[in-house]
This record gives sequence, structure tokens and C-alpha cells, in this order.
Amino acid sequence: MKIAVLIPCYNEEVTIEKVIKDFKKELPDADIYVYDNNSKDKTSEIAKKNGAIVKREYRQGKGNVVRSMFRDVDADIYVMVDGDDTYPAEEVHKLIEPVKKGEADMAIGDRLTNGTYKKENKRHFHEFGNNLVKKSINIAFKTELKDIMTGYRAFNKTFVKTMPVMSPKFEIETEMTLHALDKRFLIKEIPIEYRDRPEGSESKLNTVSDGMKVIKKIISMFKDFKPRQFFLSISLIFIIIGLIIGMPVIVEYAQTKYITKLPSAVLATGVMIFALIIAQCGVILNTVVKQNKEKYELEVQRYLQNEKKLNEK
Repeated sequence: MKIAVLIPCYNEEVTIEKVIKDFKKELPDADIYVYDNNSKDKTSEIAKKNGAIVKREYRQGKGNVVRSMFRDVDADIYVMVDGDDTYPAEEVHKLIEPVKKGEADMAIGDRLTNGTYKKENKRHFHEFGNNLVKKSINIAFKTELKDIMTGYRAFNKTFVKTMPVMSPKFEIETEMTLHALDKRFLIKEIPIEYRDRPEGSESKLNTVSDGMKVIKKIISMFKDFKPRQFFLSISLIFIIIGLIIGMPVIVEYAQTKYITKLPSAVLATGVMIFALIIAQCGVILNTVVKQNKEKYELEVQRYLQNEKKLNEK
């Protein structure tokens, strides 16, 4: 089977040579692609010197890089790994195996189960963000995934060629997991060792701005993938507010048969109507999401049929 190793890079001249050599040693027959995302150092030169296929992505952001990788590269199995030498190449066989056997459409390198990420990672707010995203997704999809935002993954061709990559930046890992869960792809988590960046290599993540993007992604996740639950939750909040405002009016009317708190009565009525409209939006959007899932399933079927015809030729 043809294997492609995909390495998105931005200013990784300190580590890229070791990453390429390590994967060449483990997968000597694989094609190794380095996608340079406007690096200002010698990442591209070092990658070429070490035999990698170097491509350039001029739109800044990891999500944009992954979109180009998935579109451009043709293989049977894809391995995606960061170029910062935090993920050991010797673990790649454990990731590829379930994809080869058809046990997984996406295999995830789980950094958290064995505790190596907690031990090695020096950016504790990043760990908090990982846990927040993980818990939110597990609640929404009723799963028990251990590591949502790992950068070490293996995919089959069907997953890669049928995934619409929408995230422009570091939200891409979360998007891939959401896509797999929502479209019922097989996911398998493989515990792996994690090591922190070597001295001289700097993380491209910004704790505050990327943390805000993660929070936005969580909100967007519920809205896009679980619209009924999302809008019904908002509707419930407004119903409670409407009851709080309107309860004194109801009590007054029950006692005196008169309404003197007219502004409160009007406001409570308006809030309740607004809550019902929001609930209706959730029901309608849930139907739209269901129809989109059905269309996606049909598109995947067409893709698989086309692939089968090409293989027969």
C-alpha cells in the first residue's frame, strides 16, 4: 500500500531534519511531504536536502496546509505529524496497523492516557484547553475519546478525500475529530509517547488567541453539529427568564383578577415568544443537518464506486 507522510511546517529548521530521517528509517518506502507554510528560516532547504518532497502553502494557517495536503497528495494511507519532533516516528506502525486492517478510518496518537503529555508539556494552559475541548465533544457525541487535539494521526484514503476542510488554523485537529464522529467514521486511539520540543524550537501556538479560537470552535460545534440541543438550551434559558419576569404578574392576577404590572406582562410575553422562535429554529436546523448527512453519505458512496472502477481498470 502506498503510504504518504504529511508534515506541515512553519519555521522548523531546528527539528525537520530529524523528523524526516526518523520517518525514512521507519517507513523507507513512504513518500514524505513537507508543506512549508511561509517559513522565514531554512525549513524548505533542509527538507529538500534530506529527500523530502517540499510543497509550499502561501495561505497562512495549519488548516490551510492540511486542505492542500488532502487535495494534492494521492496515497492509500496518510500519516500526518507535526514537524517539531514531539511525536516519535517509531510509534507510526501502531497508528498505521488499524487503518491497514480496516479497523479504523482515522487512528489517533493519544498523548494523554499514559501521562507523557502532562509530564513533558510546559504550557499548562494548553492542557486545560485540551481537556475543555475533550469534555465538550465527549458530552455532545456521548463518546469517551482521550485526546482530541493531537497532531499525530493516520487516515485512509476515503476519509482524506471526502473531508471538507473548513478550519484555517489550529482548530483543524478538532474539526477532523468532529467530522469523524458526526459522519460515523471509525476512530481508534493508540497511546503514544510524547516529548516536549527540543531546545531552540518554539511553539507557534498563542495561548490567548488560540484559546479563544478553541472556545469559539466549541460553541460552533454545538451549533453546527447539534443544532437542536444548542437552540433548545438557549430557548430554555429565555423561558426561565420569561417565567421570572412574568411570575409576579401571574400571582397578581390570581389574587386580584387585575394586572397592574403591564410592562412586565408585555416583556414576559415577548421573551416567551422569542424562546419559542429559537426552539423552532433548532428543530428546523436539525432537519437540515440530517439532510446534509444523508447527502454526504451518498457522495461517499459515489466516491467509493468511482474508486472501485478506477482500480478495476
